[in-house]
Amino acid sequence: MRRVVIVGYGMAGARLADELRRRDQDISITIIGSEPHAAYNRVLLSTVVAGTMTPESTRLHDDRWAAEHNIDLRLGQTISEIDRASRTVDGIPYDALVLATGSTPWVPPAEGLVEDGKLAPGVVAFRTLDDCAEIEAKAKKGMPVVVLGGGLLGIEAARGLAGRGCLVTVVHPVGHLMERQLDPGAGGVLARTLGQLGIEFKLNSLAAKYLPGDGLILDDGTHVPAELVVVSAGVRAETSLAVKAGLEVDRGILVDDALRTSDPRIHAIGDCAQHPGTVSGLVQPAWDQAAVLADRLTGANPAARYRGTSVVTRLKARDVDLAALGDVHTDVDCQDAEVLCFQEPSRGRYAKLVLRDDRVAGAIVLGAPDAAATITQLYDRGIPAPTDRLALLLGRALPAEAASPADLPSSAVICRCNTVSKGQIVSAWRSGAETLPQLAEATRATTGCGGCKDAVCGLLDWLGASQPASA
Repeated sequence: MRRVVIVGYGMAGARLADELRRRDQDISITIIGSEPHAAYNRVLLSTVVAGTMTPESTRLHDDRWAAEHNIDLRLGQTISEIDRASRTVDGIPYDALVLATGSTPWVPPAEGLVEDGKLAPGVVAFRTLDDCAEIEAKAKKGMPVVVLGGGLLGIEAARGLAGRGCLVTVVHPVGHLMERQLDPGAGGVLARTLGQLGIEFKLNSLAAKYLPGDGLILDDGTHVPAELVVVSAGVRAETSLAVKAGLEVDRGILVDDALRTSDPRIHAIGDCAQHPGTVSGLVQPAWDQAAVLADRLTGANPAARYRGTSVVTRLKARDVDLAALGDVHTDVDCQDAEVLCFQEPSRGRYAKLVLRDDRVAGAIVLGAPDAAATITQLYDRGIPAPTDRLALLLGRALPAEAASPADLPSSAVICRCNTVSKGQIVSAWRSGAETLPQLAEATRATTGCGGCKDAVCGLLDWLGASQPASA
């Protein structure tokens, strides 16, 4: 019996175990997780901080999952050593070892944030379910809170804390928010929108010194009051185990298209892995990698290769609808692309569209969910954009074939995180999955970022209406 050992029980490791068992009921699977919890959806942590979801509702597996699927699950354990010669990890033998160790928070080098190798009192990272519990316990209405980092996770944390009634200030070292996904115009509109929700910003600013119970001193001498500091300034791939084992490591553990490390018996997926086609910190690449690796390890498709993931980033923040995809940094005066931009800051709307060969190459859509849905569909399917570009930017142009759920082709991707098509949802519905929870269990649609929930509900309504009434 082939023995697969997975180090890491986060979203990547949990998904790989599911994919392996779907393909092979006999393969031996052992999972070692450092956290004491069952696997959970990190994408939803901001909703836990906001108080709109419970920690239990973020779980990917229940307490019976491991036993029901004959999986050796070991929680609360940290692996210390890989013995490549004997093919064991802390004495556990393997035929294939998969590193899914994820990433760890990066803490800015401000004086006082770290004491004796640990975050100082009053400083909390925003990375795990335990972090959320600590934030919930400490964050009170009316309390001044600083969030270090204005990237995707930092904004989600800030919105969640503001929803709890905290007085939130975001400190960010760049001149606009979410600089990886947004251009300066979109970043400015986003800051204005969040400002109307009670969040303040200190941009182009670095934390210089932490004063426990009092706040931060910034690099320009400004004092920002805070009784709690939440660190969401980025992450670093967790590669220490790989380095100790002598595997090739750069920013992450280097892998090829077969997701093999420099030792062909050892693989890496998720945030800890470095592949040319991977965008770190997002769930979709990790789950795509899990599917490819499961195909290879079980022999279901030995030719499977991971070629990268075309990512659509969605901000999970209440009252803010933002999607960014593809090439977002092309300037409007670019000669080899058609670039259109519309902005209405007073209403929190910004839309930028980058077209090449009449197809969507990139887009930022803030405050226009209808436009975001249409543009994402065009991007996914690679079909020509409507000739009325302005109507597309404003959400008033729909591809003729996408006017209603009935007109969508079966191949249309509804849930990007899990690559679930309309055809798969229809098939699951016809097999008895007639409610949203049932469809989620059958297809995994809505279990990633949750951004496809409205589309799935629309399909459910359409399917229900199309069912002949019983006599």
